[in-house]
Amino acid sequence: RLEEAVLEAWGDRSKGGVSHACGHASVGHCRRVVYTDGVAEMYGDTTRPDFAGMEGGEDASFDVLFCFDENGKPTGAVVNIPCPSQVMEATYKVSSDYMGRLRELTQERFGESFRTLCQVAPAGDQSPRDLTRPGTTVPLWGPEGVEILANRLMRAIDAVYPDVERTIDYDAALSHAVSSLALPRRRASYQEYRAASETVDRLEAIQSLQDAYADFCEETHATETILNRPGPYDNKLCHFGEVMNNKAVIARYEDQDEQPNYEFELHVLRVGNVVFATNPFELFLEYGQRIRARSRAAGTFLVQLCGDCGGYLPTPRAEQLGGYGGLIVNGRVGPDGGALLVDATVDRINAIVSTDEGKA
Repeated sequence: RLEEAVLEAWGDRSKGGVSHACGHASVGHCRRVVYTDGVAEMYGDTTRPDFAGMEGGEDASFDVLFCFDENGKPTGAVVNIPCPSQVMEATYKVSSDYMGRLRELTQERFGESFRTLCQVAPAGDQSPRDLTRPGTTVPLWGPEGVEILANRLMRAIDAVYPDVERTIDYDAALSHAVSSLALPRRRASYQEYRAASETVDRLEAIQSLQDAYADFCEETHATETILNRPGPYDNKLCHFGEVMNNKAVIARYEDQDEQPNYEFELHVLRVGNVVFATNPFELFLEYGQRIRARSRAAGTFLVQLCGDCGGYLPTPRAEQLGGYGGLIVNGRVGPDGGALLVDATVDRINAIVSTDEGKA
């Protein structure tokens, strides 16, 4: 069915133009909390007296590429936002979240036939709520937050649209490059392996893995019933979580020499003066900022978790501080691979920007 859809779209193509803009709307915020003991925790409690600050930064910018028909009528847009669409992440509802609502709002604004493709830019350490203002986060765990963020983005899109409408490129370059990339897997040291083995033995002597999992499920469901308690409801520091985290270290140590690299496809697509580049990770914000700053494209649309699932790719600080998102169990590649990914992506972006191949 996908093949048929692609062929149909290609067969129905007609003359059109594109126009890019960068807008600003506060959506994503760092979700990794750091404490004075040098440990980080995703969605940690910022009201604790030992709260030392957030691990990383945030980015209120987003990129949008509008498409127009030959008469200048807007037909669609690609919106690239450095924040996952997960306001509703702690519910049992299947939801397209704030991105789904944004698609509805753009249709209301530009017409029923208007189509919006939303992308998540590197945002592995981001979420749609500001943990340093805990009194403001409750609505952003439910449907009210979906409306708040979608309308905030829609207002920002409306603000840049007059400039977009005046700068339509009907002779845009179009080219695509794909390459295979092999990054070193994050390695476990012998000391980490020994410590993990001892920890697993100690924890399983206290409680079996099966019983620990049953307790984890019971605790999670009990937390869900606390009145006015927002998510997340699972305790990643529980007995079961600690066993699984350490088992992952053991598994990595045992197979890392046989499988030293993680391989995937890197796609770079040029459309006019903007470039799209993919990666398969929940890539921490910093890496996206580094790529975008060095890119020579007018607009750089980076798309995470695309083509495969390589797990989280943390920064050096996140790896040092640990916690969910910064552990071996959470991803295949570490910060050394992240630096290589940045360089490889920048090289391919700037190469495709520097050529006139694909000019219509």
